[in-house]
Amino acid sequence: MLRDSVRALAEAKIAPFAAEVDEEGRFPQEALDALVANDLHAVHVPEAYGGAGADALSTVIVIEEIARVCASSSLIPAVNKLGSLPVVLSGSEELKKSCLSPLAKGDAMFSYCLSEPDAGSDAGGMKTTAVRDGDTYVLNGVKRWITNAGISDYYTVMAVTDPTQRTKGISAFVVEKGDEGVSFGAPEKKLGIKGSPTREVYLDNVRVPAARIIGEEGTGFATAMKTLDHTRVTIAAQALGIAQGALDYAKGYVQERKQFGKPIGDFQGVQFMLADMAMKLEAARQLTYAAAARSERVSLGGPHEDLTFFGAAAKCYASDAAMEITTDAVQLLGGYGYTRDYPLERMMRDAKITQIYEGTNQIQRIVMARNLP
Repeated sequence: MLRDSVRALAEAKIAPFAAEVDEEGRFPQEALDALVANDLHAVHVPEAYGGAGADALSTVIVIEEIARVCASSSLIPAVNKLGSLPVVLSGSEELKKSCLSPLAKGDAMFSYCLSEPDAGSDAGGMKTTAVRDGDTYVLNGVKRWITNAGISDYYTVMAVTDPTQRTKGISAFVVEKGDEGVSFGAPEKKLGIKGSPTREVYLDNVRVPAARIIGEEGTGFATAMKTLDHTRVTIAAQALGIAQGALDYAKGYVQERKQFGKPIGDFQGVQFMLADMAMKLEAARQLTYAAAARSERVSLGGPHEDLTFFGAAAKCYASDAAMEITTDAVQLLGGYGYTRDYPLERMMRDAKITQIYEGTNQIQRIVMARNLP
């Protein structure tokens, strides 16, 4: 029922604008409005703070179905979860009420600020600082590759509070868009997900109340890594959706396109391609849903259950599969697949980022190797 309702909404309210959003590189406001109206913009927020209280698998299905028609729009629920999950996991009750309630209502969005110009895969090498000054912390630094920057009202920022402790000297804070000293760089000109703005976030003597620290001082990096264990599953979901959209379109096309007097879908070579695409997609989906189930059980206080391995494996496998499937889908359409008159070239461009963000797939393989079940 959830899948059917999200799919119907996505096809009616989001799909019609997907090509335009990509072409113009603009934020998909129509998608945000539709998602907020149907309480699908941040389904993970617990009911205690006015949210839908969706479990991890339900969240995955929502993101998957939105990504099937528009990858940029799927980053609304995905990044709302990524940005706010540190607060859910480690924030004080006061902080949860002040941030999660506006998020649940659709009055605010959340972004996640971990990466820096010189700290990408090596996130522990960040340079942004947070210095305690009475009842406040003063933050200085630059965060790069911040999804939905400039649109979001809240930013979960990782910053160094004790430079002698490396990762154990990193703390997490909620910074608000309106805080004095917060500014944004120009939107990046990207290959795909053009409807989701990616910008640098500049922190210039930003004074944040001490009450906006997430957890204890020095626990920020651990919270950031714990967050990624859960949210890598949402990137796998995004990859699934993009791949499903590409497969669905290609499947319909080969039944209609005729060459040599019959539909090209009747040729074995084409059938083999479709079979491989469907097989990879279903394998990715099963791995992703298994990871989502683990994510939910861990969230409810269960044992860690190899979540680090499963989250990395799902994200890595699903994104690699999405890149292969969208590439093959373009091939099946031939010259048409290469044009912007058809959605597959957009899906292929959008799929690429799923292999890169929330930890490159090379990093995922390192994570998996270090956490073999």
